[in-house]
Amino acid sequence: MTITAPATQTPVPPPPVAGTFVLDAAATAAALPYPALADAIEALMRDDTVVVPPRLVQPLPGGGSLFVMPTADATLAITKLITFVADNPARGLPAIQGDIVVFDARDGRRLGLLDGPTVTARRTAAVSLLAARRLAHRRDGPLLIVGAGVQGRAHLEAFAAGLGVRAVRVASRSRASADALVRHAQALGLDAQRVDDADAALADCPLVVSCTSAQAVALRARPRADAFVAAVGAFTPRMVEWAPDVCRHLAATGTLVVDTRDADHEAGDLLQAGLDVTALPTLADVVRDTPAWRRARRDDGPVLFKSCGWAGWDLAAARCVLGGPTA
Repeated sequence: MTITAPATQTPVPPPPVAGTFVLDAAATAAALPYPALADAIEALMRDDTVVVPPRLVQPLPGGGSLFVMPTADATLAITKLITFVADNPARGLPAIQGDIVVFDARDGRRLGLLDGPTVTARRTAAVSLLAARRLAHRRDGPLLIVGAGVQGRAHLEAFAAGLGVRAVRVASRSRASADALVRHAQALGLDAQRVDDADAALADCPLVVSCTSAQAVALRARPRADAFVAAVGAFTPRMVEWAPDVCRHLAATGTLVVDTRDADHEAGDLLQAGLDVTALPTLADVVRDTPAWRRARRDDGPVLFKSCGWAGWDLAAARCVLGGPTA
C-alpha cells in the first residue's frame, strides 16, 4: 500500500507487520518531525547494537555518485540507495534521488520504502539540530543560512521547530533561491531577510549553517566568538565551503566536533585546512560524555560542527517512522 500525507500533515506511522508500506515524499516528511527525529538520532548513538559498515560510493560516468549505505540494529535493517549529481538542478532534476529500503532484521521481511531525498534532508538537519542543542552557546539567533537549496530549507525548519529560532538571514549565489527561502521563512512567521554578503553577516549571527554545493570556498570571514557553526555542504575530501585559515582559527580558538569517525576521510573543509580530523571528538562522544569529549570541550570560543553524513542517521529515521526508541 502507499501511504500519502494527510491534509493536516499528521505523522502516519506505517503498520510494522501487516503489509508493506511505501511513503512518498510528503508522507515521509510528515512522519519525521524534526524534534522527534533529533531525539531518535540521540537514542541511536546510545545503542550499542547499531552496526554501520563503510558506505560504498560508486562514481558515475557523468560525474555523479551512487551511494549504497546499509546499517542495522537489533530489530531493523535498512539500505539507502541514492544518487548525487551536483549539476542536476540545471537539468531540472533533484541533486539527490533514491530510496531507503526497510527490513525486519530478525526475519528479513521487507517492511517498506521511505523517500530517500526527504530522509536525507530531514535527518541531516536533525543532526545539526541535535548538535546545536548540545553545543550552541546561544540558541536565540539570528540564524544565518548560507545556501538556499534543499538543505537550507530543511535547516531553517529544523532550527525554528527545535530551537525556537525566530530570525533568519539567508545568503545564496542565487538571489532568486535566497528570496524563495526568505518567503518560506516568512510564511512560517519568522523575521527573514536576504543578505548579499555572507561574510559580513557572520558578525550578527551566533547560529550559522553552511549548506552550499561546496564546489568552492563560500565563507572567508571568521564567525563570532560565541558562534555555533554547522558545516554541512562538504562531505567528500575534495569539497569545501570554509576557507582553510578560518578552519584553523576555529580549531585554535574554539571547539571542533565531527558527526562520526567517517569524517576522518570525508571532511573536506577540515582536511584541506591540514587539521588532524582523527583527533576530534564525534557527536556520539558529546552525547555519551566520553573522555575524548571532556578533553576537547571548552566553555568559550566558537564551535564548528562538521557534518558529512552517515547511514546511522537514516536508521534513526526509520525508527522514528516506525515508532522505535527515541530516548
